[in-house]
Amino acid sequence: MKVIYGLSENKAVSFLSEIIALERGMPLEVAKQVRTAAALHDIGKLKIPDSILNKPGALDKSEFEVIKTHTVLGAGMLSSIQGEMGEIARAVCLYHHEWHDGSKSYWGHRASNLPSYIQIVSISDVFTALMSKRSYKEAWPPSKALAFIQEQSGTQFEPELVAVLLSLINRDSRIPAIFTEGVTKIDRS
Repeated sequence: MKVIYGLSENKAVSFLSEIIALERGMPLEVAKQVRTAAALHDIGKLKIPDSILNKPGALDKSEFEVIKTHTVLGAGMLSSIQGEMGEIARAVCLYHHEWHDGSKSYWGHRASNLPSYIQIVSISDVFTALMSKRSYKEAWPPSKALAFIQEQSGTQFEPELVAVLLSLINRDSRIPAIFTEGVTKIDRS
């Protein structure tokens, strides 16, 4: 069985994506779709060799080109999902690594020209990855992860989303605990 990353990490990306979507004023139904799409954003990694996914060091250029394909592979795996949910899930799979300013995007797109739910999943994914232990790095403390996110405001991430994430964590210091304790529920009231 191939493990992409822990279930709690996937739940954290989904949870954070939904609460950011709600904070941005998206309707509840759309925020739920964003949460579902976030849970599927890396599904294409199921088709990436373990030797690349679990490499303890930096990827070389050819390995990085292989890992980039998880976005296209994932979108293809979701091709049977119909309607708006399918469109959102495939777009999130394809474009969640596109940078806000387009400077280091996988496929050369400016995320600022893509639907906002893609950027929401992107910032949630990166924040979660920074806070999580990986084969090539230790988990970062929340303060270091947030500092990195702030440094990337306007380049990797939409400045308004950075502000939303910071505001959420400042209002509810329990949010970083989802990375160690898991997600139990969301109070949507």
